[in-house]
Amino acid sequence: MSENANSTMRKLLKPSSIIGILISVFIVGAFLSSLFVIDQTEQAVITRFGRYYKTVGAGLQTKLPFGIDRKYIVPGEQAVQTEQFGFRTTVTGVVNQYQNNITTESTMLTGDLNIVDVEWVIQYRISDAKDWLFSVQDRTKTIRDISYSVINELVGDRAILDIMSNERTNIQELAVEKMNEQFKKLELGITVTTVQFQNIVPPQGVQDAFEDVNKAIQDMNRFINEGKESYKSQIPKARGEAEQQLQIAKGYAAERVNRAKGDVARFNSVYEEYRKSPAITRERLYLETMNDVLTKSKPVLVDGEIDNMLPLKNLDKKTK
Repeated sequence: MSENANSTMRKLLKPSSIIGILISVFIVGAFLSSLFVIDQTEQAVITRFGRYYKTVGAGLQTKLPFGIDRKYIVPGEQAVQTEQFGFRTTVTGVVNQYQNNITTESTMLTGDLNIVDVEWVIQYRISDAKDWLFSVQDRTKTIRDISYSVINELVGDRAILDIMSNERTNIQELAVEKMNEQFKKLELGITVTTVQFQNIVPPQGVQDAFEDVNKAIQDMNRFINEGKESYKSQIPKARGEAEQQLQIAKGYAAERVNRAKGDVARFNSVYEEYRKSPAITRERLYLETMNDVLTKSKPVLVDGEIDNMLPLKNLDKKTK
C-alpha cells in the first residue's frame, strides 16, 4: 500500500499533471466568472478593458472572465425611481444625506413676492444605462439640483393664489417637460415621468389668513358654477317657451290669413253670381240672413196677412 501511495503521489507531482490540474482549475474558474444572472427589474452594462462594450437585459448572460469584462447592475427601464423634495419618507435608522436641506429647498418666492412652502415628488426611469453610469459623476445631486431649479422658476413666475389653485396641474406638466429637456442636454440617461406636488402652503405665520382667502375663492367659484348651471337650465327653457309662442302666433296668423282668403273667395263667387242674376242673388242672401237671425232669436208666431208680428204665447221656459 505504501508503494502504491508513493507511486500515485509521484504521478501527481509530475509537471504534466500539475499543469493539467492548473488548466482544469483555470477553465472552471473562467467558466464560472463568465456567467451571471440579471433580474427582471435590472439591466447590466458591460465594459471591456474599462471601456463601454454593451448593455444586456434580464436573464442568464455571459462575459469575458478574469476582469477583462466587468458588469455594472442598474435598475431596468420599468423600475421607477423617486426623489422627494421638502419632506422625507425614510426607514427608521436610515440617514438621508439631504435631510438638512428639507426646509431650505421647500421655501420659495412667488411672482407676487410671497413666501410659500412647496413639497413635491419626481418619478423617473433610467432610459439609457450607459449615460446613467458614465455621463455624470454625482447623479442624485444633479437630478435634485435641476428639479429644484425648474420648480423654483415655475413658482417664481406665478402668483401664490394661482400656484395654490388653478395653476397647480399646469406647473406639474411644464416641470416634466423642462426637466426632461435639461436631463437630455446633460445626457443623464433618465426620463422624468411624473412631477407631483404633495403640499403647497404659505408660511405658518400667515397660513390662517391664506386659508380664509382660499375658502373665499372656493365659495366664489362655487357661486359662479351654480350661476352657470342655473343659466344653462333657465335659458333653454325660456327659449323653448319663446319658440312655442312664436309657433302659436304663426299658426294664428296662418289661420286668419286662410280665413280671410276663404271669405274673399266666397265673396267673389257670390259677386259673380250676383252679376249674373241680381234679383235671385238678393233674395237668396235675404233668406240666408233671415234664417241666421231667426234661428238665434226667441220663438215667434208670424202672420203673413198682417203687417205686424203678434206674440201669442211666451215660449221662454224661464218665465212663468
